[in-house]
Amino acid sequence: MHQLTKTDFKYYLDCPESIWLLKNKPHVYPKGEFSLFAEKLIKEGYEVEAYAKLVFANALDLPEYGSPKETQNALTDAHSVYFQPSFSTNKNIFARIDILEQLADGTWHIYEVKSSTSIKKDRKHRHIEDACFQKYVLTECGYVVSKMSIIHLNKEYIKQGAIVANELLEITEVTEAVDSIYSSVVNLINSASNFINKEVINETVCSCKHKTRSNHCDAFGYFNTTIPEYSVYEIGRISAKKIGLLVDNEQLAIIDMPQDFELNVNQQTQVASVKLEQPIIHQSNIKRALDKLKFPLHFIDYETYASAIPRLDGLSPHKHLTFQVSIHTLTEDNTLTHFEYLLDTMQMPIGMLGAMQDFTGSTGTFVSWHASFEIGRNKDLIGWLPQFTNYLTYINEHMFDLETIFKKDYIDYRFHGSSSIKKVLPVVVPDLSYSELDINNGTSAMDAWGRMVLVKEFKEDIKLARKKLLDYCELDTFAMVEIYKFLHSLIK
Repeated sequence: MHQLTKTDFKYYLDCPESIWLLKNKPHVYPKGEFSLFAEKLIKEGYEVEAYAKLVFANALDLPEYGSPKETQNALTDAHSVYFQPSFSTNKNIFARIDILEQLADGTWHIYEVKSSTSIKKDRKHRHIEDACFQKYVLTECGYVVSKMSIIHLNKEYIKQGAIVANELLEITEVTEAVDSIYSSVVNLINSASNFINKEVINETVCSCKHKTRSNHCDAFGYFNTTIPEYSVYEIGRISAKKIGLLVDNEQLAIIDMPQDFELNVNQQTQVASVKLEQPIIHQSNIKRALDKLKFPLHFIDYETYASAIPRLDGLSPHKHLTFQVSIHTLTEDNTLTHFEYLLDTMQMPIGMLGAMQDFTGSTGTFVSWHASFEIGRNKDLIGWLPQFTNYLTYINEHMFDLETIFKKDYIDYRFHGSSSIKKVLPVVVPDLSYSELDINNGTSAMDAWGRMVLVKEFKEDIKLARKKLLDYCELDTFAMVEIYKFLHSLIK
């Protein structure tokens, strides 16, 4: 009988077929965004747990991977608080409790430790369902659970010197919230246990077929092999309700959609591009947008590091520290210069901002892709380093988001419904590519830099690690330059 854990249950709630595949055919299961996010939560959770343990004095710390039998023996001890006790029902439904406290009346209080700054109920977190799962397992093992709480990070906490656990963390009781959905969640837990132990299921479709693309499970491609290349899932911001209507009518290809199907203007443009097999370009709008830009143009990109536990004085949980910048500056006479800066240690980027200011001055237009990110980082930096307020405010007030053009004025079916630079670049500038870079996305850049500056026994060649980071950030801004030039060539 397959074991069902809390993480497995999350997979089940997301897509039953996906967790069946993971349990029964792990060798073919494709690890994707949902799997990587689950791993990230687990890793961050361990960090937060270390501080949560400091809140409870005289607790018994059980072995990290101890068995339910070891827990059963330990609970007869004189302690009232236990870290990492584990339990398993007769149906092999397993729970490892972060912190378990025996109350004066003999009942139990479960504490779930989360790395977020609030209680989250979205599909990737499901904090209340998590708590229900833990309560169910303990209840099935004969324990009376009278209280449930979630320990999470205090979003207002600012690190100053040594971290103070009681200030870093907040404890929120969720007993009522758990009780309100408990019976329905118990039914789902039993359904999940039964489902993963089925010998066979229909492997030609999964429950995500009626969901939007951002809600597809990691194994969507495995189950749904007949989805056409340009499918209705690619239509930007299409609702699940409309997806359901199209799926039920077996109209999965964009070209098969009814002419009178209700879509907004941008969606209609995307559909038209697919059907015509050519981009739809609003040249006058593009010209109007580009003509507003003032030279010199500074194409800018930041890389940032964020962690659940703040690593640097002045930071709060999950705040992004800008550790790298690349700027390509284009003058009106078509001269292109490049500036880059990469921090060597975990520190406030004072030197970086000073060098940036020397390079660009408060002149011209700053161009980024998905500008809200750079603008948000500048606002954070103003709070931490007010001496750069005027410069960073100038950047934010003279920022142009190049991505917006590819959301409404340059729609190409080959973007597959995305305006990401990694989708746009190979179509409009096919000679440039991220594919040959060892670091080719922001997540891997953050991970690489974090290891480089935090791991004492960093075993990689630091010069090579730095070059990989610099190459990636440089390509981000050079790609924007080339995309801008491509657009400019259209409106001459």
